[in-house]
Amino acid sequence: MIVETATAFWTLVPGHGVLREESLPAPDAEEVRVRSLFGAVSRGTEALVFQGRVPESEWQRMRAPFQVGDFPGPVKYGYVNVGVVEAGPAELLGREVFCLYPHQDRYVVPAAAVTPLPEGLPPARAVLAANMETAINGCWDAEPRLGDRIAVIGAGVVGALVAWLCAAIPGTRVLLVDVSPGRAELARALGVDFHLADRAPADNDLVIHASGSPEGLRQALSLAGDEARVVEMSWYGDRDVSLPLGEAFHSRRLRLIGSQVGRLPVERTPRWDHRRRLSLALDLLRDPRLDALISGESNFRELPDLMPRLAAAAGEVLCHRLRYSTPD
Repeated sequence: MIVETATAFWTLVPGHGVLREESLPAPDAEEVRVRSLFGAVSRGTEALVFQGRVPESEWQRMRAPFQVGDFPGPVKYGYVNVGVVEAGPAELLGREVFCLYPHQDRYVVPAAAVTPLPEGLPPARAVLAANMETAINGCWDAEPRLGDRIAVIGAGVVGALVAWLCAAIPGTRVLLVDVSPGRAELARALGVDFHLADRAPADNDLVIHASGSPEGLRQALSLAGDEARVVEMSWYGDRDVSLPLGEAFHSRRLRLIGSQVGRLPVERTPRWDHRRRLSLALDLLRDPRLDALISGESNFRELPDLMPRLAAAAGEVLCHRLRYSTPD
């Protein structure tokens, strides 16, 4: 079947999105046409984009790989798509693939832009790939070590994945910390210990903050032991954040480290690139316990009505999966 149009989700102005039809070019010899199976909405960055809270200073750095339009809008944004190749090179034809593409039911991209899913990874779970990449990069920046006492603040998708990765290091004591008692069930599903924020023990060797809340970052400093590392993984968009950098911050010689998925740590760049990191992320997602990170699913065509609710309830949502229902 020749497909001449596709349907995509656009944020027209902050807080308002629509579905738009657009023409779909025929793929050339080095391109693929992908039919979307699943997508997902990021509770962090995408909520800020939808709400128009990307500061102008970050408009270029925050562009998604196949973004169309500019911040604050109209903009076609997103970076989680799992689909099946329906036209392209023979070695990819019929393969299920992951691509950093906005919310759209069919699309054409260079063949090099898609990564085939490894054997044993269901496409419905592969929507966690971008979150897993972020968690991997955060662990690289944090440098957890054998025997470390580690606190991860914020039991969202990224925080939970970071805790899960750190807990696999022999001898570590990893605590997943959140203000919501309901996150204890998620921690149990992942095999990680859980503490409510007001009961979390201090004197940690490493604290990783991923709650998206300034209060969480302030608590991260309080839970760090002397000479400890505090890694900040949250991004606040256009919000100002105040921190208690007086008091004992200097005398305790704490180290506050920023982590951002867009750049690999410098010591990794001689051997790693984004494609190798994505392949690692997809391979790690074969663990079925990670299905606990999917908190809901909706049809792609519901996204204009759904997105405002997801953005407003960002702290309550884990990974909300989108299901496409395009015909074969």
